[in-house]
Amino acid sequence: MKKREDKRREAEFLHGELERANHLFVTSFEKLTVAQDFELRKAVRAAGGKYRVVKNNLAEKAAQGTKAEPVLQNLAGMTSLAYTETDPVALAKALTAYAKANPTFTFKAGLVEGRVIDIATIQELANMPSKEELIAKLMWLVNSSAQRLASSLNGVARNLAVALNEAIKENKFAA
Repeated sequence: MKKREDKRREAEFLHGELERANHLFVTSFEKLTVAQDFELRKAVRAAGGKYRVVKNNLAEKAAQGTKAEPVLQNLAGMTSLAYTETDPVALAKALTAYAKANPTFTFKAGLVEGRVIDIATIQELANMPSKEELIAKLMWLVNSSAQRLASSLNGVARNLAVALNEAIKENKFAA
């Protein structure tokens, strides 16, 4: 059994983590093997997140005064937290893919940009393109407009040169 001081230190550490985390997914797991847990933690790390198994009382106490307080109240059953400071889409994708492969891993709630989200919204978030994909699409749109403008300007100059050349050939213009 943990000493009171150890519990207090653990609650303070988790409180600091929850204050820094902009995005949080509260999950439930049952009957995960050590190998399955290892794979889950590896997937979360690859997505730029952190993963912790927590006691419900500890999570509730640590969340007091943070954005995560509404989602960490009145928890029941086995609870784990996956959180990140950066990209919620990547973490949601990793967790959703893991949940499809391991049905005992389920979502309870989530918090994205300070807003509480439900399980359906987590699924929608996981189906979104990643931040890198969105940036690439935006850059393609910007670049394609610039390319079309350059082609149009080039076409005008080319047409003017052809017209001048034809005028010179027909002696309408003195060279």
